[in-house]
Amino acid sequence: MSAPPAPIPQPTATSSASTASTVTSPTATASPVTSPAITASATAPPATPVPGPVRPPALDWRLRFAALSLIWGFSFLLIKVGTHGYAPFQVTLGRLLSGTAVLALAMVVKRERLPRTARTWGHLAVAAFLLNALPFSLFAYAELTIPSTLAGICNATSPLWGMALSLVALSEDRPTRRRVAGLGLGFLGVLTVLGAWQGFSGLDFSGTAMALLASLSYPVGWIYVRRTLAGSGSSALALTGSQLFLGTVQLALVTPLFTSAPDTFPLWPTLAVVALGALGTGLAVLLQYGLVNEVGPTTAQMVTYFIPVIATAAGVAVLGEQLSWNTPVGALVVLAGAALTQSRPRAAGAAGAAAAAVPPEPAAGTRRRGLP
Repeated sequence: MSAPPAPIPQPTATSSASTASTVTSPTATASPVTSPAITASATAPPATPVPGPVRPPALDWRLRFAALSLIWGFSFLLIKVGTHGYAPFQVTLGRLLSGTAVLALAMVVKRERLPRTARTWGHLAVAAFLLNALPFSLFAYAELTIPSTLAGICNATSPLWGMALSLVALSEDRPTRRRVAGLGLGFLGVLTVLGAWQGFSGLDFSGTAMALLASLSYPVGWIYVRRTLAGSGSSALALTGSQLFLGTVQLALVTPLFTSAPDTFPLWPTLAVVALGALGTGLAVLLQYGLVNEVGPTTAQMVTYFIPVIATAAGVAVLGEQLSWNTPVGALVVLAGAALTQSRPRAAGAAGAAAAAVPPEPAAGTRRRGLP
């Protein structure tokens, strides 16, 4: 993740209980059209409305799924390149500023209204810190000392942290043998990636700890959003855009305290930061909105498992980062464990599929599990 986003996208469907935030999208309501012929006679029977043709998406969902995987997978490479020219807080501020601009434009086009209550804005400020300002900054600082490949793999532990926390914080999320086994398997994969049998030799503890803490921050934020912002009355896009705006304000206040204004604006780091925000934090949210709305949250969330693979490939191929055998092997074990923690009994899965057919109340639009 360098999550959420995505913050992150929430069209008309609900995710499983293990997802700490409900995924919804604002549903459009068609205004009734009154025919002059009908109004002319009060006794005339009501006309049966004929639904208009539904315009298919311009791009097949598989292409958008692949684009989303690539955008989020390359986020860790873009963070690394950004830190070559800017301080970590500056990278995060530029990322949030660019992402907010994209979502603000989308809100203007769709004529979305901002949340109106002070309570909602207060909860969004906390969500912005937990889901955007804190993890984005931690990943940027982590990549000063660890490779982007390791940061991407640490990001994949978010579902593991989320499962462990939800067992404590969400009473409806009951453990099963399979999910507990997935939790254990996932952390075994983390130890494999870190080379525990070698005494963690050559490992930068501070950078790795910050990357793991960033991935832990996401599920803490999801649980907070689920408890405080579900049913707020605002659309998911409006909540997501407002959340990113508040995250930008937080970084704008903090950054001058720890860094000085850059003397120059090097080309590649600048382009990397802008792309990181506009694509990885802005466009990606809109892409996932469409995916969840079209194919459902279960299929859309599968993007999570492609992110560390793409992050690793990008780091090795583009940045020339070194890769030992335990890194990809451990990453596969982490992904297997994460998949098990999200598994559900068949009965529960059928119930969830039925519930997904009923549009829920809009909730905060934030990143889904394990997203950059």
